[in-house]
Amino acid sequence: MAESDLILRNGRVVTPVGLVDGDIAVSAGRITAIGRVQSKAAREIDAGGRWVMPGGVDPHAHIEQMSGMGLMNADTFETATTSAAMGGTTTVISFAAQAKGQRLRDAVSDYAARARRGAMIDHAFHIIAADTEAEAFEEDLVSLIAEGHRSIKVFTTYNIGLGDAQILRLMQIAAKHDALVCVHAENDAIINDARDRLIAAGQTTPRDHARSRPRVAEVEAVSRICHFAAHTSARVMLFHISTREATDVVRSARAKGSRIWAETCPHYLLMTEEVLDRPDGAKWMCSPPQRDKADQRVLWEALLAGDLQVVSSDHAPYRFDATGKLSAGPDAPFHQIANGLPGLETRLPLLFDAMVSQGRGGPQAFARLTATAPARLHGLSAKGAIAIGKDADLVIWDADHRVTYGADDLHDNVGYNPWDGHTVAGWPRTVILRGDVLVSDGQFLGQPGSGFWQHRTAADMPERIA
Repeated sequence: MAESDLILRNGRVVTPVGLVDGDIAVSAGRITAIGRVQSKAAREIDAGGRWVMPGGVDPHAHIEQMSGMGLMNADTFETATTSAAMGGTTTVISFAAQAKGQRLRDAVSDYAARARRGAMIDHAFHIIAADTEAEAFEEDLVSLIAEGHRSIKVFTTYNIGLGDAQILRLMQIAAKHDALVCVHAENDAIINDARDRLIAAGQTTPRDHARSRPRVAEVEAVSRICHFAAHTSARVMLFHISTREATDVVRSARAKGSRIWAETCPHYLLMTEEVLDRPDGAKWMCSPPQRDKADQRVLWEALLAGDLQVVSSDHAPYRFDATGKLSAGPDAPFHQIANGLPGLETRLPLLFDAMVSQGRGGPQAFARLTATAPARLHGLSAKGAIAIGKDADLVIWDADHRVTYGADDLHDNVGYNPWDGHTVAGWPRTVILRGDVLVSDGQFLGQPGSGFWQHRTAADMPERIA
């Protein structure tokens, strides 16, 4: 009689405490043994000496969400989570976005129904707070936190940006109730001034988008939020850090004891703003914009030193047509072009190539930045690591398999790949979610609605994550 549901054999297993050459036993969706497993299982998979990593945890993805410009992004939960799984991600945190005048509880309820219908992988939500004057706002927020929605996202810019007093109040609530405040930090006044000057001068191309969001806008807002965190003792996650100056601000705030953590994204680590010079440069427009080589170097150094803790995708999918990027016409000025690019499927292969295949940090750092740290910082207690008792979310990586991305070869609904022509060494051959095979040699086996919502605990936010 089988003693386990699944045994994955002969892997180079990356765990939080080191590398283990051996097997992983799984029962009832959880890891029960790591090492040399002598028992039998109902199903066995031979990893063939390949790397076995924890399933990716992507804590920043926009799925089936309305933008501030009034555009629904391109992905449904079905398409987004299929794409995520094909790239090795087994858990995602997306955004339950409050509309102006909407109760928070209604926003979360509506969004949860979409996820229950379509999500193929496990998931949780950040609550976007856009209207603190809505009915029962604080009452809803406190009760939703208690129910396991442990993070609130705020903007300091866009038409859903909050003022300083509102952000401070949210931080005070979050500090009292053990929630995490996630922040898109750019100075709205600086951005508006730069944008208006460029438009007045007739400088409205996608490349001008980078100039419309100068680095000082990020630096000022990141600094301000760090001071707010110190004042309120709130736990804060700064999203998508793009500049070396903002990285220095985060490092300094952490050294002074503020409970600040921060992430960056592959497009800041591996792209520069030159991508916006292309004839179809709108495809690569995002906010903050890509920066330069010097910023890339500092971001990498900060990630490997632990000064930045997470690499997320900031998946923001808009098609390059009239339904998305070109909704205001093919020659629209930059301020009328939707911001964002797809990244759920490409995040892990890009980073595996950079960190494992090219040796920039190695396999343990790769697992930490893409799975372990995001799970711990966002309260996903069963996720992010290969350890006994954790969910059996596992990925077998073929380090010898090389793929050159094509123009439209992803499994989302975006219609283009922003990494067209980029070659990666290393590929997720087998993706396992809670002991069930979700992807096998390029074949997707999931079903809509099979992903589970994750009740999150108060975040485990250590100074360093092994």
